[in-house]
Amino acid sequence: MPPTPPPPNQPPASPGDSGAGKSGPAPQGSAANDSGNSRSGSASDSLIARLIVERGLAPQNEIDAALTALKANAGQPRLFTEILIDAQIVTRRQLGRLRNEAESDKSILRIPGFQMIRKLGAGAMATVYLAKQVSLDRLVAVKILPKQFSTDKGFIERFYREGQAAAKLSDPNIVGALELGRVGDQHYFVMEYVDGETVYDKMMAAKRLKDREALVIIRQVASALKHAHAAGFIHRDIKPKNLMITRAGVVKLADLGLARAMSDKKTAEAERHKAFGTPYYISPEQVRGAVDLGPPADIYGLGATLYHMLTGRVPFEGRDPTEVMRHHLETPLVPPDQRVNGISQSTAEIVEMMMQKKPKDRYQSATELLEDIDLALAGQPLRYASREVDMAAIASQVEGSAETEIQDATATIHPRLTAMAPAVIIGLSVLCLLLIVLLILR
Repeated sequence: MPPTPPPPNQPPASPGDSGAGKSGPAPQGSAANDSGNSRSGSASDSLIARLIVERGLAPQNEIDAALTALKANAGQPRLFTEILIDAQIVTRRQLGRLRNEAESDKSILRIPGFQMIRKLGAGAMATVYLAKQVSLDRLVAVKILPKQFSTDKGFIERFYREGQAAAKLSDPNIVGALELGRVGDQHYFVMEYVDGETVYDKMMAAKRLKDREALVIIRQVASALKHAHAAGFIHRDIKPKNLMITRAGVVKLADLGLARAMSDKKTAEAERHKAFGTPYYISPEQVRGAVDLGPPADIYGLGATLYHMLTGRVPFEGRDPTEVMRHHLETPLVPPDQRVNGISQSTAEIVEMMMQKKPKDRYQSATELLEDIDLALAGQPLRYASREVDMAAIASQVEGSAETEIQDATATIHPRLTAMAPAVIIGLSVLCLLLIVLLILR
């Protein structure tokens, strides 16, 4: 009986750490809030004006005209927001959203050389903003450690470990690291901005993906893992929300918050018997808090992700994270092609091998996985994965069937022989007598 899995030390809900161009709906404001707005020339007016243009709600010339009207009527004080509404540049509801965003924008960390634009997302352990790198005139994503963790040594070490790990990886399928630093008491990590969506977003829209589309995505992630593993790192948190897709269809692995160097024995020992990962996609050895994690752990997580993409369901469900993780340890996997019709056998075989309970039974490297994916895409037999045929069981079954048939045949023949016995004996006796007579006559 496997040990009871420890409670998960889950990473933050991925806010699109690589900067997917999506942010959650802003809170709605109301007209009553307008009374608190400042008059002409205020910083709030400038911020609201900038946000209106950035959101595409109105062109700059209309904003300039509104500001001119505000200054021209200095003798009859009017709120800038009222001028915007009267001119039908924005609605009161839009203005309420912009004000809430402007209030949030005031608290954004100011980093020299970067112009912060807007919040992209937030999780328990980080907030991600879209920003412009002034020197290179390009958009970037800036991940900021919340102030409540700015004095926590453990969180700070993990934050910097993520940035340093990303900096050591250079691959077209991994979100690139650009800068890591600190301003005042806040720590920040600047990375490549990915204008697109996550695999999770894509799944929510399509419910589930077709074989080829899913394999093409997974192949790119496997290529990223090949590079990361060769550099000595394991990701430990492969899941749909950490896979970004650019508008050009390039898949990028994001969020190295749980990445660990395979050679880092000190950290591995410190994390012994602790489950780090996301329960729906975590490998059995991560559930146990194993020290010697290797590439098969990431391959399992990628397999669970592929399973979800193909079926629209996670491999194992439960009432709580502990129950889900126990299933990863104990419950046999229902093959994806038994859950959904239309999944090819080769694709299902790849998933099954990726999600074997024992690491030694999985693909041992991303290179092996890539080879089988390429064969599946080409419609050729796989090299590593296959549904093994238990010849011993088949032989035993055949032997048992043959034995039963013989027994059935004997049971049918035996009564007939019993009924025919007297006639047969008499016939043989007569035959023997005839032979004796013939011998005597000769």
